[in-house]
Amino acid sequence: MARVHLAETTAHPNDLTAIPAGPTVSSQESTRGHARRKQTLRTLLDALAELSKDEELGGVVNEQPSFEDDRDVPTVDEHLQKVGAEAFNKFQRRIHNLDRELRNFANAARQLGSSVGILSSSFHLRERLAQILFLFRENAADLFPRKVNRRSRESLVDPNLQHWRKSKRYKPPPHVANPTIMESLDPEDLPFQLQMFAKDVTTFLDCLNEFPEFTDEAVNSSILSLEGDLKYWASCLKAYEGQFRYPAVQRYIHDLSAEMGEHLDSITSSLSIFIEIGVPTIRFAQKHASQNLLNLSTVATFFSAVTATTMQFSFTDTHHPLADAVNGFWFTSLVFSIGAAVNSLLGLTWKQAMYRSPGHRVPWWVLIWIKRSPLVFLVLSVACFSIGLVLFAYSSGQHRIVATVTTVFSAMSCFGLAAVSAWFASERWAFTRHKGRKWLADVISETKVELAMVPGIKWIIYEPRAWFWIVSGWVRRHFHSVGRRLSRLNSVVVDKFSRQSTMESDQEKAAETLNGRALSPGHERGPSEPVSPIRHRGSDASPLLPIAEGRIPTTVATSTDALSTNTINSETSSINGAATPTAKSRFASAVRSVMMLRTAAGVSTPLGPFTPRRQRTTSSDGQSKGDLVEQVNMLRTSRVATLVPKLKSLEPTQDLPAHQALVRHLQFSPNGKLLATSSWDRTSMIFRVGDPFTVHRILAHPQGFVGQVAWSPTGSLLLTKLNRGIKVWTEDGVCRKTIDRRRSVQSIVWLPGGEGLLSVEGSDVVKLDLSGQVLDTHHFDRMTLHDVAVTQDGQRMLCVGALMASADGLHPSKSRAEKQIIAYNLDKKEIDNRVPVLHDVRDITLARNDQVALVSYENKAPPQLWKVETVKDTARLSLRHTYMPKFSVDFAGPSYFGGKNDQLVLCAGKAGDIHIWDRESGALLHHVRAQALGGDLTCIAWNHAVDPFMFATGSHDGAVKIWTTPPADHVPLHPQDDSTSSSRVGTNGRNTPRTNSPSPYDIGVRTESPSVQSAFGSRDVLDQASSPIQEELRASGSISRSQSMSQKAATEKSVTFSESPP
Repeated sequence: MARVHLAETTAHPNDLTAIPAGPTVSSQESTRGHARRKQTLRTLLDALAELSKDEELGGVVNEQPSFEDDRDVPTVDEHLQKVGAEAFNKFQRRIHNLDRELRNFANAARQLGSSVGILSSSFHLRERLAQILFLFRENAADLFPRKVNRRSRESLVDPNLQHWRKSKRYKPPPHVANPTIMESLDPEDLPFQLQMFAKDVTTFLDCLNEFPEFTDEAVNSSILSLEGDLKYWASCLKAYEGQFRYPAVQRYIHDLSAEMGEHLDSITSSLSIFIEIGVPTIRFAQKHASQNLLNLSTVATFFSAVTATTMQFSFTDTHHPLADAVNGFWFTSLVFSIGAAVNSLLGLTWKQAMYRSPGHRVPWWVLIWIKRSPLVFLVLSVACFSIGLVLFAYSSGQHRIVATVTTVFSAMSCFGLAAVSAWFASERWAFTRHKGRKWLADVISETKVELAMVPGIKWIIYEPRAWFWIVSGWVRRHFHSVGRRLSRLNSVVVDKFSRQSTMESDQEKAAETLNGRALSPGHERGPSEPVSPIRHRGSDASPLLPIAEGRIPTTVATSTDALSTNTINSETSSINGAATPTAKSRFASAVRSVMMLRTAAGVSTPLGPFTPRRQRTTSSDGQSKGDLVEQVNMLRTSRVATLVPKLKSLEPTQDLPAHQALVRHLQFSPNGKLLATSSWDRTSMIFRVGDPFTVHRILAHPQGFVGQVAWSPTGSLLLTKLNRGIKVWTEDGVCRKTIDRRRSVQSIVWLPGGEGLLSVEGSDVVKLDLSGQVLDTHHFDRMTLHDVAVTQDGQRMLCVGALMASADGLHPSKSRAEKQIIAYNLDKKEIDNRVPVLHDVRDITLARNDQVALVSYENKAPPQLWKVETVKDTARLSLRHTYMPKFSVDFAGPSYFGGKNDQLVLCAGKAGDIHIWDRESGALLHHVRAQALGGDLTCIAWNHAVDPFMFATGSHDGAVKIWTTPPADHVPLHPQDDSTSSSRVGTNGRNTPRTNSPSPYDIGVRTESPSVQSAFGSRDVLDQASSPIQEELRASGSISRSQSMSQKAATEKSVTFSESPP
């Protein structure tokens, strides 16, 4: 503040230093003197400001290295600023997209009846989105000031409408106002705004469901999931009241924007579909209902006219009771028909009204009168008119037949009308009773079954039916007998007529025979008689010749190598008159084609997929030469410049076949002389550090998998963690104690003095001594802890875990649950500070000076460095660094400190990547690519007690690699036999065998793997097998000598290149 005040003073018009210097030398010297004094005064003011800040914090300036800010490393901070700004801009685009869809939806819904509710709710939702966007922009501007700018409240409402709002011609609709942002909006209001946002989306969903004509389950599910998450976030953020200006809470709020953005995208897409499909459907349904009411009004009006016309014939007759009844019914029918017409028009107007209340806010009697009365009145009018018409037929003295017909048909029409009306009412009742799960026909069938079980009803239902079937069977049998008699009579008559016709035909033939027109049996057929198409063959007929004898003779192949396919081809060619090739010539032509194809393939790609390819050489950390030179130039004058050559020289010098299953955890002893491993093969091994490493002890665990190992501060004892127990081992592999916990143990950690340990079990952290006795228990409400770390003084404990439920008992519906980093005071048994995080946090490690903690996450979330400050005897956590990899990496296991005084941070990736960062600057110093390792990594551990650097990695195949700087006379290990250790073979960054230790300057040598060499061996066998064929073809002239030589040269060239010495 003093610097700002001084700057304002120098810019004041009365300040003499602001007067331009004159031509004299004394004026120039005076100006320079003022500038020097001003610079000195600024320096003193800055020093006083720093001292006053230290006094306010109650701290004492110590000799520990000061923490640099992210801005000291432009590359790291610029990347974080860019990533954060991109995330906020994406969230802002999602907000604007949803706001645009809400405007489109409001414009489309104005054509619907009862749309005022949806218009009002959509406007309130847009206004709430403006408040949310303003708060998230303020939060992002605090986190990323160089990339996200603050804006005025008016410009955040809708940037696309600012030009039109400033214009005098722009006038908003009278019933819809423009969203505005409250003047008193503060970051502390974010939980309240999220809670109101949940209420607004619920109101919008209720108004949307007030249209019974269309219901979209996608919109309902997306809005309900957003409502659940908003309430959960609001409930969780209430616990950080007064801390919304802290960077840790601000980063958590910034991470929530990605979770909320997914919900907004889902709602936006669902609304878009609703506008395209739902609004036209609702409009059509409302138009159809309006048309029905209009038709009903027309029919009622017409029927009232008919009733009034008919009454002209009866209203004068009032002296007879029957005539009075006729007039009474017809007058009643006229009243009901007029009421039906009027109520239909009233319902039509109400349905088309924009400002009408939704259905659930209207009294039930109003809804019944508007929706049900027109049809009911019309039905009553028809019934009264029909009854009056029947009575009029009798009162007017009509003929008995006319009166009877009128009565019968009127009764039928009234009965049908009553039955259909009852069916409609029953359908409505069935839907209300069974919630649409059963139709009325199903209800009637179930009722019939229930009635059939009653004894009396059962007899009534089944006995008449049985008599009916008996009677129908008797009638059916008599009908069949009558039918059979009629058929026999018909057959007798037909036979009589057929015999008579036969006798007449025989008489005609006899007459023809007498006249000489009949032919004798030996009569020969004349030339003019027709030839029969049927050929009869006698006993003396000559046999038919075989089909093959009628063909042209073919050349018979004498070779025993001829194939059936070639025989068929020879027959076909002989029929066509072509010459038939011999079997030897056909075989030679086939082999010649194969050799020609092999020769062509050998010229273009000599060995197919095994052809060596030239690739651009990259450094071991995955950077190009330009990036590497730029980074080296940046760090040459810094304090970490000497670390890069040491890290570049680290190579896997030893490959230990430790376990038969994946390695779960590694840890070096405090003195650096022993390495403990744990695996899923139910063993834990202790190696003695040396050249080479030797197996010291094998610790068997028949109870289950070994998930963690932990050396005591003195290195004399070792803890191994089982699923529900802990074992205490000596350095020599003697089990001193097996502690059975009967609960799932997440992690274990030693107390600073080595007198006991802490066991993380669900929501509790249990303090145990070495005999297994419970000394104390620390409970964390609504938390599932994963790991803890204890400071060297034993006063505080840092915990990481997941929140099981919010303070109000809420759970997330779709988003990830909140995780927390907690600073806990062991003496007071209370929480000093808690920090929310969104990623799945698993492990936490404290540096040896207790000033910083390294937090590891699951999956692709990078590790983070958190600063631990003590302000007025209260611990406070603040984010220091986020160690970003070169590209997205799926991290494996926890990350650890390394180097001298914990100056490095190292982490392994599941694919085999190893990243090493500088702790204080966050710069990536070294990166080992995934293909440099022979398998996926599961864990990593650093040896703090040795110099030069050394660390170990575990993999899925049970192997443990030791990484260190090889000596000058180090001889690379020979590749292992592929038949015995195929799972151990891998390649490093230069594609050399995994067990080798190449020089860092040897980057151009490439040796093929044993699988490739075996492929070359199979190629040689193939060439040997094909050489006799080549000789035979060369002798017969089928293949030229030049072709054979070119093929041989190409093969020898490829094999020679692959077998070149490394």
